[in-house]
Amino acid sequence: MKNGETFGFTDQTIQTLTYTSKMTAKVDNTAIQAGYQLYRLALILTEKKKCAVIQQGMSAEDRTARRYHWLSDTTASLIVEPHNAVVGTKRPQALNMTAKSSEGSRRASVDIAKEPTSKLARMFDEARPLYQKSLRDWLPKAEIQPQLATLTMPRGVNWKTMKQVYDFQPKNYEELLSLKGVGPATIRGLALVAELVYGEKPSWNDPVKYSFCVGGKDGVPFPVNRRSYDEIIDFFQSAVKQARIGDKEQINAIRRLRDFTSRQNLNKTLT
Repeated sequence: MKNGETFGFTDQTIQTLTYTSKMTAKVDNTAIQAGYQLYRLALILTEKKKCAVIQQGMSAEDRTARRYHWLSDTTASLIVEPHNAVVGTKRPQALNMTAKSSEGSRRASVDIAKEPTSKLARMFDEARPLYQKSLRDWLPKAEIQPQLATLTMPRGVNWKTMKQVYDFQPKNYEELLSLKGVGPATIRGLALVAELVYGEKPSWNDPVKYSFCVGGKDGVPFPVNRRSYDEIIDFFQSAVKQARIGDKEQINAIRRLRDFTSRQNLNKTLT
């Protein structure tokens, strides 16, 4: 709010940016369920009203991190594959309600949520027999089954929240997701009923597009090996010296390499 006033943004623009900030967090914490709890959010603004959102979550199960990147230039929808990049460890399965292939599940979830609360309660009871303990049988078959607490069927449903959803009658999935109290358990339960009752399957494809090439603070896939870095730098310096090029070009090449390695060392010092 304060930064928006500094830039001279209108109240409407400030409200839109505030809503965007809240919805990006809701999407990454609720619409995508891979076992990561958000703990850091950064919203970067420009004077031309463009913005970028960078969020990071941590998995308590294996102590790995992932990062979600949003850019206003490339985001056409807040709920349909909105990310510019998702960086981290790719899970064998992750409930991904933002995938294009989850469109049927999203529509069915909205329709189910708009049903009278008593009817919805019956749907939940029918979709979850007494012997069902988790969503393990519902998950696609894989050699490695996830051990994530976020992918267990909720033991209870906040029917007060569902009554508020029914009274509100959301027009689409974004409105449903934006409502206060609609969290991971509600989204997961609605997706389950949407598949079992209406045959609309959600996507279980983790939206991770990039992985750490060297290693982050979570050690994925391995910590930085400074010795290997130094050996690579020495190799290139030697290669440049032995290259059959003029003295001036050789000096400039080594100087560029030296400047580059100096910047890398400075970045390591700062981080």
